Amino acid sequence: MAVITDENRIKSLLTRRVEEVFVREDLEAELKSGRELRIKFGIDPTGPKIHLGRAIPLRKLREFQKLGHKIVLVIGDFTAQVGDASDKSEKRPMLTRQMIDENLKDYKSQIGKIIDLDKTEFVYNNDWLGKLAFGEVSRLAEVFTVQQMLARRNFKDRYENEIEISLREFLYPIMQGYDSYAIKADIEIGGFDQLFNLKAGREIQNFYGEKKQNIMCLSMLEGVDGRKMSTSWGNIITVVDAPNDMYNKLMGINDGLIIKYFTLCTDRSEEEIEEIKKSLESEGTNPRDIKMILAADIVTLYHNEKLAAQAKINFIEVFQNGGVPDDMGEVIGNSEDLASDLILKAGLIESKSEWKRLVEQKGVTVDDMILEDYKAAAQNGVYRIGKKKFVRVRV
Repeated sequence: MAVITDENRIKSLLTRRVEEVFVREDLEAELKSGRELRIKFGIDPTGPKIHLGRAIPLRKLREFQKLGHKIVLVIGDFTAQVGDASDKSEKRPMLTRQMIDENLKDYKSQIGKIIDLDKTEFVYNNDWLGKLAFGEVSRLAEVFTVQQMLARRNFKDRYENEIEISLREFLYPIMQGYDSYAIKADIEIGGFDQLFNLKAGREIQNFYGEKKQNIMCLSMLEGVDGRKMSTSWGNIITVVDAPNDMYNKLMGINDGLIIKYFTLCTDRSEEEIEEIKKSLESEGTNPRDIKMILAADIVTLYHNEKLAAQAKINFIEVFQNGGVPDDMGEVIGNSEDLASDLILKAGLIESKSEWKRLVEQKGVTVDDMILEDYKAAAQNGVYRIGKKKFVRVRV
């Protein structure tokens, strides 16, 4: 496929979902040159599912693919063991090899929902980082200073608050930067919180006498609780969520995020989004109605239009008409089980303490009757936990 150099498409590539380009003039010239560029994106498999926040750079990769450029997707099977501290306020635990392999099982099929796998080069950074000699790591460490590391916001805050920082965390940017040298990246994309790590790639390429990669920092997406969407925080909507779950979660986002979700997570044109924004700002418009359009768009992207329409009907029945979902799960126990045991078994709560809190806040019903005792025995019926979780219990 020949490289496309259409100015309008390049302009869109450089602006939509983009927070910063470094160095913009150089990257724009590269894109207009007609040369096939190597576009790097790294994913550490810290969880088994890819969420909508991580899908943003994947959608940008698809734009590069459509212009004829080569996507090099770096699976961080080595760096995931170390852990990126870019957005963490405390030390990140190291993952075991077994945990990483488990998380990787379905990554390609999930990524394939967004980009063309046949036109993607998959590489694994354990192939080079796992063989890097300690002497070479020491040489690379000379490229950075402790002062640079401590100037990063999260490290600065932790240092000032006497929260532990391991030397391992200081090494992460070196590893990510070395990836850029190993794959000969022309461009690296990533979230805005990754800027330091992305620039590390330029420094290490320069250290080895290679041309420095250009950088594209993409917008960050807030999750269902308003914080940055993160697997660690559990506030995610994943690309493999069931249609009803995906639709319901999207209906629960903050109204102030509606336009941002349209911009970052859908294929609607900027002109369409501007019209939606005007409609949202019009007097008498219920944000819920606009959110229904958003939820349908995203469910259609990752499933299909028919399932999106069914998810809308399910949402109206359950959350507006007080019904129950037609696809709720079922858990089977016996008369000796506590209700909390079966709800925990069904995966609808994280702990017994969460169950106690929900019951005491009158947030659990059985066949529409409020459950008063958190130590109650399990009984037959439909349990509703909070507003959006349902399970049929049989004993």
